[in-house]
Amino acid sequence: MGCSSCATGADGQPRGCKSNGTCGTDSCNKLTVFDWLSNMSLPAGEAPFDCVEVRFKNSRKEYFRNAEGFPLQIGDLVASQAASGHDLGMVTLTGLLVKVQMKKKKVSFTGDDLPKIYRKATEKDIAIWQRCRDREEEIKKRSREIAISLNLQMKLSDVEFQGDGSKATFYYTAEDRVDFRQLIKDMAKAFGIRIEMRQIGYRQEAQRLGGIGSCGRELCCSTWLTDFRSVGTAAARYQQLSLNPQKLAGQCGKLKCCLNFELDVYVDALKDFPSADTKLFTEKGLAFCQKVDIFKEKLWFTYRDEPNNWHTLSKDQVNEILAKNKAKEPVPSLEAYAIEEEQVAAEVVFENVVGQDSLTRFDAPKGRRNKNNKNRNKNKGPRDKAAVHGGDNNKPRQANKPRSVGKSPRDNAPKSDANGAPPNKKRPQRNNKPKGNNKPNNENQQDTSKQ
Repeated sequence: MGCSSCATGADGQPRGCKSNGTCGTDSCNKLTVFDWLSNMSLPAGEAPFDCVEVRFKNSRKEYFRNAEGFPLQIGDLVASQAASGHDLGMVTLTGLLVKVQMKKKKVSFTGDDLPKIYRKATEKDIAIWQRCRDREEEIKKRSREIAISLNLQMKLSDVEFQGDGSKATFYYTAEDRVDFRQLIKDMAKAFGIRIEMRQIGYRQEAQRLGGIGSCGRELCCSTWLTDFRSVGTAAARYQQLSLNPQKLAGQCGKLKCCLNFELDVYVDALKDFPSADTKLFTEKGLAFCQKVDIFKEKLWFTYRDEPNNWHTLSKDQVNEILAKNKAKEPVPSLEAYAIEEEQVAAEVVFENVVGQDSLTRFDAPKGRRNKNNKNRNKNKGPRDKAAVHGGDNNKPRQANKPRSVGKSPRDNAPKSDANGAPPNKKRPQRNNKPKGNNKPNNENQQDTSKQ
């Protein structure tokens, strides 16, 4: 995902964000908020809001007070107050929208306990911060080895260094409570830094790490979803989805957050819709509901004795039959209310340009055609074969030019005698010695060789 300035280059390769991912116009960063007030000036005499939103590694965001009044813009690196020392982060939002976000996340902006921004980051601060970021993967790998050696049932998913490099926060997931006191001692001795362990849930782990969902898009929790709502299997039942945990679970192993996106539409549609376990009493017999289509407002019923014969009824017809059953009025049969469904032929929505839509176009044998081509080439003369192989057919033939002897085996072949019997063919002599009975049997051949 990226803004309009990211696009792609001439060779199809990603060109990258011209603002280095800090344009603030779209989702270049995780959980980016679009600043739609950036091009509007404040009323006369009104001071700008003195709090800013700062993003740290992955999706962690915090709010700080700009007490010194630094001219900050989206994308600036700032040194902010921490529990001990200072931290380095990137400004992701300024102005009055920060106030709206703080109200949404229930962060007080009137108290004095809000941390402050020290200064804009200097080159020295950025160099130390970048050096610490480069060590994170190596330290994460080594810390996992230490946890395995201690037989701890936990998973270290991410490591985040403080901006000044004095402390590292380890994020982990675990099913039960873990005693990691020895782990902290071993890691502090191995890395020479202060260690902080922070347990997160599986949803928070997927949010921090990111990934691609089964829909082919980036995870909602790592791009735009700011809070996690509880998702139950009732959401899948309302939408008539298969209760298969492999299809309903996301990257985090929990139920997908997108099950709640369309839930309200289904709930509104099912308010006046008959239940899926509705039974209809008719004079012909008892009918059970087999299938429900919420958006077409149709239901399919079958008799108890005829389970293979389905009858299509509309929502209003089913409600009418239910009202008659409640009033104990007779209903003859479902056939009196059934809707006849018209079989509509599938419309071809594509245009076949090359004419290769047949799946059996390669099943026809090709041996007969190749055999005919071979026989046709045998019947052609030398001149025709030359024309086939690229000879010039328009070149005039010289009539008085004598043909070379032995050029064509057909021209040099001896003719038949008066009786029509073909003469005896003689094999051409070879340079090697004759084998078997191929010896000269008359004296004329010897005299000819002497001459």
